Amino acid sequence: MKPTNLIVFSALSCASLVAESPPDDTPPVVERFIEAQEGQKEKMRGVQMHVRIVGSIPNLAKTGSLEALRAISKVGKVTYDALKFDGDSAVKNHVIVRYLAAEAENYDTPNPKLSINEENYKFKNKGLQMKEDRQVYVVELNPRRKEVGLFKGELWLDPETMLAVRESGRFVKSPSVLIKKVEFVRNYEIQEGVAVPVSMKSFADTRIVGRTELNIDYGDFSRQADATEWVEPTGLCPMESLGLEP
Repeated sequence: MKPTNLIVFSALSCASLVAESPPDDTPPVVERFIEAQEGQKEKMRGVQMHVRIVGSIPNLAKTGSLEALRAISKVGKVTYDALKFDGDSAVKNHVIVRYLAAEAENYDTPNPKLSINEENYKFKNKGLQMKEDRQVYVVELNPRRKEVGLFKGELWLDPETMLAVRESGRFVKSPSVLIKKVEFVRNYEIQEGVAVPVSMKSFADTRIVGRTELNIDYGDFSRQADATEWVEPTGLCPMESLGLEP
């Protein structure tokens, strides 16, 4: 595995939220959160948004940024149409493109072993707290086993909808001997009963090049039915849309 490819793993488990019937000992707040996940992927079908992705390897002074259109089709397939790229080609090829390919694949075929549910995690409700000028339920997550993709961290839940507005943590098992740790923060905004992604930050400490970083900002969220300037996706996979071989 190439050092510049190591941050790909940072966002994968967050995308895999599969609702299951919780056991009787699940905290009520968590029960409501799991129930709220039902239909979330259905509600996200037929939407598009602009993304700006910045990858960097600070110790090598290498950076790169991509602007793209991210679309989720009505059958649930994620595609990216690249609009503009600036920066180092190594960051594009081994950080950004690989993240996009992994994100699209994971969205299409989520792994139930990585889902945020009672089967994979122990939960501790830390109560209603004021975080960043808003009240949220804070839930502590502790994975039941050490497995690549599971993380120890927190969920912040919107009290009205019980949807996640923030996920953060550190992965409990490294996907490679070259990686010392991977941390992430992912923020959402509730729009019409849907948790829409707003931003994601990921940090990986590697044994060869040191720290690697990935920052993603999402904007201009719209639905196919109501978008005034809907851009029809080409259906290209991430690497094709950037002029690279898959």
